[in-house]
Amino acid sequence: MTLKSLTKEAIGKDFVGELSVQDYSKKPTIEGVKIIPLNLFVDDGGAMAEIVRLDENGNAQILPAFKVRQSNLSLLMPGTIKAFHLHYNQEDLWVVMPYDRVLVGLVDCRKNSPSYQNSMRFILGAGRAQALYIPRGVAHGLANVWLQPANMIYLVNQQFDSENPDEHRLPWNMLGDDFWEIKKG
Repeated sequence: MTLKSLTKEAIGKDFVGELSVQDYSKKPTIEGVKIIPLNLFVDDGGAMAEIVRLDENGNAQILPAFKVRQSNLSLLMPGTIKAFHLHYNQEDLWVVMPYDRVLVGLVDCRKNSPSYQNSMRFILGAGRAQALYIPRGVAHGLANVWLQPANMIYLVNQQFDSENPDEHRLPWNMLGDDFWEIKKG
């Protein structure tokens, strides 16, 4: 049997006006942001993901200049949006467990960066073991738009100081009210 290709003319008039093609073009990136694959070992009893290996000086081997000073766990309940903030000195290394998923939003706020004002929107977790490196000056946030709680472990190169916090807030909806919504279609 030979398959014949169709053309737009073969589609009924009730549908042809609604046809579109999803955008598969390469999305803008932000200078210095890195998504780093991690080792995920799966066996009959479950899985184990490496979060970070430290060298003898306490630097993350996946980012040799990144010295871990503090590690934290963040629980995101369904419907939670934690956005946006940036740091002048701190850099973040985020890890979302493969069995969880979070929606991540980033915006480059560094005025001399080649990717100034670029934004990124993507999913972490969702079956993948990855770490996300966020340089200082890149505003970041995350949301749990699904029905189950999600956990994120994050490592930072500065210890939190409640007397002088390096945490500078921006509006959660600075990229539009719909930025954190699940895209339909």
